[in-house]
Parts: sequence; C-alpha cells; structure tokens
Amino acid sequence: MSTEYAAEKSAVNGIRTALGIGGVLAVIVGILILVWPGKTAMVVTAIIAIYAIAAGLVYAGLGIFSKTKGGWARVGHILLGILFIIGGVVALFNLGQTAVWLALFIGILVGIMWIVEGIVSLSTLGDASSKGWTIFFAILSIIAGIVVLFSPIWGTIVLWWLLGISLVVLGIINIVRAFTFGKGDL
Repeated sequence: MSTEYAAEKSAVNGIRTALGIGGVLAVIVGILILVWPGKTAMVVTAIIAIYAIAAGLVYAGLGIFSKTKGGWARVGHILLGILFIIGGVVALFNLGQTAVWLALFIGILVGIMWIVEGIVSLSTLGDASSKGWTIFFAILSIIAGIVVLFSPIWGTIVLWWLLGISLVVLGIINIVRAFTFGKGDL
C-alpha cells in the first residue's frame, strides 16, 4: 500500500466520519426541535446567552489587559463587555421570555428581509434572464414578508418547524453519504 493511497484513504475516512457525525447531530437536533420545540428554543436561547457572557468576558479582558489600545478604546471594550455580560445573565435568568423575544425579533427580521429581497428582485428585473420567474419570486417574497410581519411569532414557529424537518432530512442524507462517500474512488 503506497503512502499516497494511505493518505487518500485516511482523508476519505475523515470526511466519512465528519459526514456521519454531522448527520447524526442534525437528526438529533431536528428531532428535538420537532418533539420539544419550546424547550429546544430555550436551550438555543441559553446557548446564545452563554455565548454573550463569554464574549463579554473577552471584550472586558481586551479592555483591561490590552497594552496597545488607547484609553477610549479600552473603556469602550470594557463597557461593551459589561453590556454583553449583563445581557447574557438577564437572558439566562429569563429564558422563557427571552426565547419569545428572540422569536419575535427573528420573525420581524425575516419578514423585513423577505420584503427587501422581493423589492431588490424587482429592481434587477431589467437584467433578469427570466422575467416571469423573477416577478413571481419577488411577489412571493414580498407577500411572505408581509404575512410574517403581521404575525412574527406564527412565522417563526413555522420556520422553526421547517428547520427541524430540514435537519432530520439533511441529517439522514449525510448519514447515507457517510456510508457511501469514496466507495467508488478507492
């Protein structure tokens, strides 16, 4: 067995392992979203809150320990760090309310983005190779954005369910890919 063949086989096995682990994790998270959507949303919120606390500690540390930053930059980093830490702690102690607020925020954000995406699509109509599909996409995007804006929590719930379903389907596909990847090449 040549070293080139061994290296290629090792790389393929690494990719297969990554696909398999990623697929299994996606299926697990997708099932959790579908079975316990509220609890899973609170876990995601907790992860974001913990990230905010960690980021706050990093920013505060940059402000305190940096020797190259000027006075205002150090003060700004420390204040930003404190705000991140406070936000993370408040979110952790109010997970349910924070999860609902996050869902509302994401729903409104998605609604606005879909409306803007539809308007941008219409603005590129002159360059579009398929004007009919571009108009169809733009109208659909604008209508979907308006619907989500009028009911952002409902829209977020639907998107959350779609995420769960997508994770399960894509996870299964990646598990299958893990078993079949590189079989014909080596």
